[in-house]
Amino acid sequence: MSNELTPKNHVEYDEIITIIERARENAFRAVNREIISMYWKIGTYVSDKVKNAGFKKAIVKEFSEFIQSKFLGIQGFSASNIWRMRQFYETYKDNERIAALTHELNWTNNLIIMARAKTEEAREFYLLLAAKNRYSTSELERQIDSMLFERTMISDEKNKLFIAKNAGLASLRDNYVLEFLDIPHNHKERELRKAILANLKDFILEFGKDFSFVGEEYRIQVGNSDFKIEYSDSRIIPILSR
Repeated sequence: MSNELTPKNHVEYDEIITIIERARENAFRAVNREIISMYWKIGTYVSDKVKNAGFKKAIVKEFSEFIQSKFLGIQGFSASNIWRMRQFYETYKDNERIAALTHELNWTNNLIIMARAKTEEAREFYLLLAAKNRYSTSELERQIDSMLFERTMISDEKNKLFIAKNAGLASLRDNYVLEFLDIPHNHKERELRKAILANLKDFILEFGKDFSFVGEEYRIQVGNSDFKIEYSDSRIIPILSR
C-alpha cells in the first residue's frame, strides 16, 4: 500500500495544522501574559520600596545581581530593566482598563509605547492597535514613526470618532504615509500602481489589518449584470450582461 499523501489527505490534515497552530499561539500568549504580570508585580514592589524604604540605584543594582545569581541564565532582570518595570507600573497603575491592555503585548512593544507615546490617550490608542492587530515590533514602530495617532486626531470629525473607538481599525483616514513605495513626488499613475503591487503588504497595513487584497480585478454582481472592479484605474467596468 502506498504511503504517499493524496491531495485529499492534505486538505484533511490542514484542519489539524490549524488546531496545532492555534494552540501554540494561545500558549505563547498565556506565557506572555504571565511574564507581563510578573513585571507588573515587580514594578509594584520596587515602586513601593522607592517611595517608602528609600530604594536607590545601588540597591536596585544589588537586587538585580541577587536575582541573576539565584536564577542562573535568567534574562530581563538587569538593573535598568527593573527600573523600567517600576516605570511601567507607575505609568498605568491609575487606569485599570489600559493596564489590562498591556498584558496583551510583549515587553518590547510595551516599552516602545511607554517611551514614545507622550499622552495617556496616545498610549491607549497604540495599545489597542497593537493588541488587535498583533503587531510585530517593526510594524508598531512604523505606525508610531508615521504619526498614526496624530493623523487620526486631525481626521474628519465623524471619521475621527469612529477611528478613536476602534483604534484606527477598519476605517479610512484623511491621509496616509506611503514612504515605503519609494517613488518620486511627481510620479505617474503606472509608477504608483507598480509600487503598490511591489509593496502590497505594507500598503495594506497602512490601511489596517482589517483590509485585504482580493485581486487586481474583482467580480461583483448587480442585478442581472456582472461587473469587475478594476484595480488599474479604480473604475467599475461591466464585463458581462445577461
